[in-house]
Amino acid sequence: MKKILYLLLFVNASSILIAKTVYDPIATLVAVGPMGEGNEAAAKAWPKAAALGAEALPELLAAMDKASGIGQNWLRAAVDTIVQRTLKEGKKLPTKELNDFLANTKRIPASRRLAFELIQKVSPKRAAKLIPGFIDDPAPELRRDAVALIIEKAVGESNEDSACSLYEKALAAARDVDQIELTAEALREKNRVVDLPKIMGFLMRWKVIGPFDNTDREGFNVPYPPEKKIDFSATYDGKNDKVKWTDFSTSDQFGKVDINLEYGELKQVVAYAHNTFQLFEARELQFRLGCKNAWKVWLNGKLLFARDEYHRGQRIDQYVFSAKLKKGKNEILVKFCQNEQEQSWTKQWEFQLRLTDASGTAVLAGNRLPTPTAPATKR
Repeated sequence: MKKILYLLLFVNASSILIAKTVYDPIATLVAVGPMGEGNEAAAKAWPKAAALGAEALPELLAAMDKASGIGQNWLRAAVDTIVQRTLKEGKKLPTKELNDFLANTKRIPASRRLAFELIQKVSPKRAAKLIPGFIDDPAPELRRDAVALIIEKAVGESNEDSACSLYEKALAAARDVDQIELTAEALREKNRVVDLPKIMGFLMRWKVIGPFDNTDREGFNVPYPPEKKIDFSATYDGKNDKVKWTDFSTSDQFGKVDINLEYGELKQVVAYAHNTFQLFEARELQFRLGCKNAWKVWLNGKLLFARDEYHRGQRIDQYVFSAKLKKGKNEILVKFCQNEQEQSWTKQWEFQLRLTDASGTAVLAGNRLPTPTAPATKR
């Protein structure tokens, strides 16, 4: 009889645990996939998550760490609803728990930023005191506020040397492109030298080869010789003539590799660029690429990412993807294509690439040479 009673209790407890796992509204929101898989279940679970009390806010924020972008949107909406209801009812948010959450740098930047915004909502003075401490924070979303504060002080500083010191401090800490551009320009206006490519980590020196054929956009999927083996002494059949590797460097402040300067304004062509990136220890880095043409990127012979699209615009850090680089020399190969369109705005055939850590801080190669100062000239 005792055995039967124990078994019934065990089964009942297990059923409760399973039921909690299956019907936990927070877990359902976390389970939404990056392409919207599970959205229907999330729509049913969200009202239950949004009906939770303010004490559940830290749990909802923590859940964002495991959620996809869409799942994070569901969770953020639940947080906003809970906060609005709690404050409307004259109740308090769990400030201590939110502060503890914010202080945990192991949490993802998005959830920590949201925690800060909640603190800011209920205690603006407390939030303002926190901002200067974000200057070295690994989360760019928080660091941005600290940088903006320094820029504001620099703008109001009448002493030129003091203003420049502030701008230099802001530039060293900035991770967002707009703040980097603003501070660099402010320093240049005061005749200060700014090595922006080095600060941002753009790869400025390459070996390039081309053009190969991309008629009817078929070259994107054609494995031309550089994809099979890197041999800088080799000569290959190109689109019209023999092609070989040549050295190419750019002095563009945002690292643009304008291959039109090497081969002219060609259409329906493919080119490759190769860079040897040396590290003193293995580590995972982010590749941050901007390109308006179709492209592929390989690391040490392994395809990392590809995009078969043309002329959708180009911006710094347009595409971000991560990869583990080994200690020593790492071979980076970029394939970039040009299509058949003849309009003036389709003639750009270029890319820009930089390597950073997860916070956007530039990581420089051990074999990096000084930033080129002479602009490339069109052949």
